[in-house]
Amino acid sequence: MKNIILILVLSIGFNWNSFSQSVTIGKQIWMANNLDVSTFRNGDKIPEAKTEEEWTQAGEEGKPIWSNYPHDSTDSEDHGKLYNWYAVNDPRGLAPTGWKIPSENDWNSLVLFLGGDNLAGIKMKSKNGWYDSGNGTNESGFDGLPSGYRSDNYEGGIGAFYSGGEIGGWWCSTIVEINDFAEAQYLQLYYGSKEAGLNICFKADGYSVRCLKE
Repeated sequence: MKNIILILVLSIGFNWNSFSQSVTIGKQIWMANNLDVSTFRNGDKIPEAKTEEEWTQAGEEGKPIWSNYPHDSTDSEDHGKLYNWYAVNDPRGLAPTGWKIPSENDWNSLVLFLGGDNLAGIKMKSKNGWYDSGNGTNESGFDGLPSGYRSDNYEGGIGAFYSGGEIGGWWCSTIVEINDFAEAQYLQLYYGSKEAGLNICFKADGYSVRCLKE
């Protein structure tokens, strides 16, 4: 029976390590790893961007997509996948059953528990992997890695990768309205800072996902 279950898990595109371990921080239970799935909760496949053009086209059409950084499947074992916001917000559900994409309030609660915007970052960052001695203490157990991001709206880049080793970013389910234009949010950690806070980004960008227990 165990072998049958394992085959079923693999066949629908789950990486069991992405949600088999958890860490309790305050009153919240978080996944201990970044999400690394290639299907929605209902089993539908999420397209992979194998070229910069595929990533950009998905964003322009408002369609879900994922990629590894930098197109290396071995990287996802530690860093998980990068998803655009359309994958995060898809009604089929990106988070596995029993988990959710954290909201603005969820992220703010985590940061507040860890000492606020000015101190939480260093407690959330992993002990290694960050550029220029920018590692954290991982006191929280969140083990945030500098997985970088993907954007088609930065310095003329088309579906390009940026800031691996320097930035870790995790999607927020809450959007914001700026001048009547809705944009997405993500929680950012930066190699040169102890801070953690929500930033605004384009929905076509690609960031990591860390799920929270429902």
